[in-house]
Amino acid sequence: MRKEIISRLRKFLTWPSKSVVLSPPSRTKHGMDGAPYRLRSGTGSIARNRKVIAVAALLVACAVALSLWLHHSSKPPTAPTFEVKREEFLDVLQFRGELKSMKSVTITAPADAGDLQILKLAADGTHVNAGDVVAEFDPSKTQHDLAQDQSILKSAQAEIDQVRAQGRLTEEQDTTAVTKAKYDVEVAKLDASKSEIVSKIEGAEANLKLSDAEQALHEAEEKLKSDRAVNLATIESKKQASAKAAYDAQRAEHSLAAMTLKAPASGTISLTPLWHNGGESSFKPGEQAWPGAPLAELPDATSLRIAARLDAIADRQFTGKIARIGTIASSDFSAGWPIPRNFDLEIAIDQADQRLKPGMTVQVTVIVDRIPNSITIPAQASFLKSGQTVAYVWDGAKFQARFIQIERRSRDRVLVSRGLNAGDKVALKDPTEKE
Repeated sequence: MRKEIISRLRKFLTWPSKSVVLSPPSRTKHGMDGAPYRLRSGTGSIARNRKVIAVAALLVACAVALSLWLHHSSKPPTAPTFEVKREEFLDVLQFRGELKSMKSVTITAPADAGDLQILKLAADGTHVNAGDVVAEFDPSKTQHDLAQDQSILKSAQAEIDQVRAQGRLTEEQDTTAVTKAKYDVEVAKLDASKSEIVSKIEGAEANLKLSDAEQALHEAEEKLKSDRAVNLATIESKKQASAKAAYDAQRAEHSLAAMTLKAPASGTISLTPLWHNGGESSFKPGEQAWPGAPLAELPDATSLRIAARLDAIADRQFTGKIARIGTIASSDFSAGWPIPRNFDLEIAIDQADQRLKPGMTVQVTVIVDRIPNSITIPAQASFLKSGQTVAYVWDGAKFQARFIQIERRSRDRVLVSRGLNAGDKVALKDPTEKE
């Protein structure tokens, strides 16, 4: 448009105009060639020419002013701007938390073994399936203990067999002695029955022999019972020794099997840091672990919760729902004075990721409310002037302060209920401040 106006002005200014008119002679004069001519000057024509010149000057001034206006109106804003749009406003709360697993399996070193040297250990963050090897220990000492316990077990079983055989032999001897004693008693009774037909001395001797035979029978029967009891007690003690040897051998077999730890379920390995070797760190292959030492955790991916009171995974955003809000406040003495009182909050994650591990710190954003089709601007585009909130709107030539009404604030955004329209360009920094 600017070029078109200037072009039209140029055409108008170059349009031919007459200030002097030649007409037939009214007063005869002679020129150099002797031809007569008459010069006539018109007062009306001069007036008209002056008007034309005045209009042209006015048009030139207008063109210059229009050119200057177009020049100023086309210059860029002097401060960074944001174009106002209608979009959804999210009223959110942000805080930090820690990722925890409500259910997890702790993988520990064998509790019934001595010093354990780690030969192999899965790296932290490794994904394993059920049955995969997580850790291996040096089995040489356990194998030696197992061989020794198995040897003791065999010896105890052999001793039991020997005691049983000796017991059977002793019982046979005692049974024979009891049988013989019974026979002697019967013979003595027969001799004592002849006391009526023999002399008193012979009868008395026969009664004494009967008494001796009965006493011998009683002693033989008691010896049989005693030997049986001794034999049973000896066998029982040998059985106990055998049972202990069997238990030791079974424990050694269990310990030997525990030298290889396998994952009970699928998941991601999370090594457990412990204080050892003068510092806090997780175990590594080649180091010594004590019996029962926790090596790693295998969290249940379905039970991961954000314990709020994932910076490590910056390329993905996780969503979830609030699962529990604590009913008892806890004091946070590390936050300074005054001491704040916090409520525990648990958030159930909707998605699963192999990189998720307990102990990760997370940035939690809780959406309190959603307001669709609203006017929202960055918080840095609103300024407090003389107790009122204003925004600087670019009108094409300069920034103009416009009072606005803020209904809500959320993080770095504000919800504007009055004062701005979609399409406005607002300054992101105060244009009235001099740098």
